[in-house]
Amino acid sequence: MFESITKGLGDALGKMQKGRINEVNIREALQEVKQALLEADVSYEVVDTFIKSVTEKSLGDSVLKALKPGEQIIGIVHEELISLMGPVDHSLHFRKSGISIIMMCGLQGSGKTTTCGKLAKMLRAEGREPMLVAADLQRPAAIEQLKMVGEQVGVPVYTEGPKGTNPVKVCQNGVAAAKKQGAIDTIILDTAGRLHVDDDLMKELIQLDRKLQPDQVLLVCDAMTGQDAVKSAKAFNDALELDGVVLTKLDGDTRGGAAISVKSVTGVPIKFIGVGEQLDKLEVFHPDRMAGRILGMGDMVSLVEKAQQQFDAEEMEKQQEKMLKGQFTLEDFQKQMKQIKKLGSMGELMKMIPGMGNMAEMMSDVNPDKEFGRMGAIISSMTPEERTNPSIIDRGRRNRIAKGSGADPSEVGGLIKQFNDMAGMMQKMAGMGMRDKMKAVQELSDMGANNPTGRMDKKIRSKRGPADLKKLEQKKKKQRKDKRKAKKRNR
Repeated sequence: MFESITKGLGDALGKMQKGRINEVNIREALQEVKQALLEADVSYEVVDTFIKSVTEKSLGDSVLKALKPGEQIIGIVHEELISLMGPVDHSLHFRKSGISIIMMCGLQGSGKTTTCGKLAKMLRAEGREPMLVAADLQRPAAIEQLKMVGEQVGVPVYTEGPKGTNPVKVCQNGVAAAKKQGAIDTIILDTAGRLHVDDDLMKELIQLDRKLQPDQVLLVCDAMTGQDAVKSAKAFNDALELDGVVLTKLDGDTRGGAAISVKSVTGVPIKFIGVGEQLDKLEVFHPDRMAGRILGMGDMVSLVEKAQQQFDAEEMEKQQEKMLKGQFTLEDFQKQMKQIKKLGSMGELMKMIPGMGNMAEMMSDVNPDKEFGRMGAIISSMTPEERTNPSIIDRGRRNRIAKGSGADPSEVGGLIKQFNDMAGMMQKMAGMGMRDKMKAVQELSDMGANNPTGRMDKKIRSKRGPADLKKLEQKKKKQRKDKRKAKKRNR
């Protein structure tokens, strides 16, 4: 997500990292920042206010006379982005006793029904007992969809036939059914949507709001619709007084304008974001982390949280002990790869690690997930003895492993060499003090930066220093320029 805005802001702010800083080039760079935000579909009024605030703070004496003014200006942009998108109260303010009601609303196609399921799953993980109520009677398929979602999440779903029923009555009956069950403490209402905001939709939602008196009203917005999402959020808020927004499809090809604009334009905070179609892909929205991602600073906090949720802690602890004792094998390495795959796409993970976002873009010709798959296939083609002691792999064994994994024998040799280098470093670390260990970790990090995917072909095998990466970037820019010229000629 946010690839275009991250690149635009990175190019503009990167210029202030080089050479002397003065009022003229600050204003020029901030004009580029403004252009990047507008191209990302951020509201013009929001951009105008944002740039005025950043300019005012950036032109102060404390910045211009600072040792590294460029870094200070990036810090100001970061703080202003956080201010623009936050603060956010993530709590849903449940009743101390009785059943809490959450009303979900939104336009058709925004992902509302799926988000109801995601929220139910999240609440279950927090120890609550939710029930879903199918109140979208405009689209018969929505009732069946909610039933399927409820089954997958493991929560009850209250439904009635779509013909001749009133959504208010369905919701009231749903509340009565939940009270009879006794264990239910939260009801999530999946209300009707429309292709666009209209009077009939608003009248229905206002009636539901008045009769049911929900504790929370959340609007589900499709982030890929850009400023249309912000406009619909404003229309819904004017009618219902929303408590929060859930932005969906942030894993898609979105320019990010809605995420940056919606709080400022509507006054309604983004509480959650949908980052995938799976029912566990709903995250709490953190403005500071999102600002870091937008500026290419990564998001290590979210990455660590993901790891804590997905990793087998006991298994990771065992592997860590082995690494520190220098007993780490290819089998352990394969187990680690399987754990990492649980976190999602390698390309997205690299962008969450500070300093690795640009690396991921520069190496766009390499598919990290595919390369990890190749490495996994090579290791799987080895015998248990070979995985434990790769030094026994001679030419004959190497050819057999290559044939079994569909790889080239040189790739097998390259993987073993890379693993031996890493294992050697681990062996050295076993007897080091904390300071020396930190230096060794940095060396491993540099090794990974030069070859993050482990690809064994000649292009990736040679270690790339800063000069090599710069040449690669220039080459890619030239290729893009040539493509644009070719398109113009074809027209």
